[in-house]
Amino acid sequence: MPPIPGSGLAKGLAVTLRTMTKKTVTEQYPEHQPELPPRTRGVIGLFEENCTVCMLCARECPDWCIYIDSHKETVPAAVEGGRERSRNVLDRFAIDFSLCMYCGICIEVCPFDALFWSPEFEYAETDIHELTHERDKLRDWMWTVPAPPALDPAAEEPKEIATARKAAEKLAAAQEAEAAQQAEAAQQAEAAQQAEAAQQAEATQAPEPGPEAEA
Repeated sequence: MPPIPGSGLAKGLAVTLRTMTKKTVTEQYPEHQPELPPRTRGVIGLFEENCTVCMLCARECPDWCIYIDSHKETVPAAVEGGRERSRNVLDRFAIDFSLCMYCGICIEVCPFDALFWSPEFEYAETDIHELTHERDKLRDWMWTVPAPPALDPAAEEPKEIATARKAAEKLAAAQEAEAAQQAEAAQQAEAAQQAEAAQQAEATQAPEPGPEAEA
């Protein structure tokens, strides 16, 4: 059946009329905060303990709005005769949000989970130069990052969690074995002390030999 001429226009006008008759609701911001989706791209939080200064985020940023400074420190050998190593120490991590286009590439390429999206959006400034936020501010925003969604109950355990759990179980088993060895050694020492005390008691209670025994 061919469409009726003008049906599309009638449907569009119907949508317009329905919208026009609805009551407009205005959220009274800032008295009432908006309910943002959990994956809102508001601002970028930095978990600097995970940052290894690999510079991937700064190199992949299409706007070049990430500024990182670091220096090298020498780490002494962990064992005697070992070799000293050097590691990068983060000095500065800043993001210029006047240039950032919120593409999220820096978060995706970070191999150590040091950058996260936060739904925080109240960081407007009157001066554009103040939109460059340093690592202290980025660290404060880290605590506004929502928790990740729960995994599917039928999904496999993540490799990171499995590795951490196995390491924790191995450490707990080693600690239990060490505690058992220490308890066994304490029991042996206590038994030896008791045996020595019994021998000393027997020696002090033994009668001295008389004249007949000497003859």
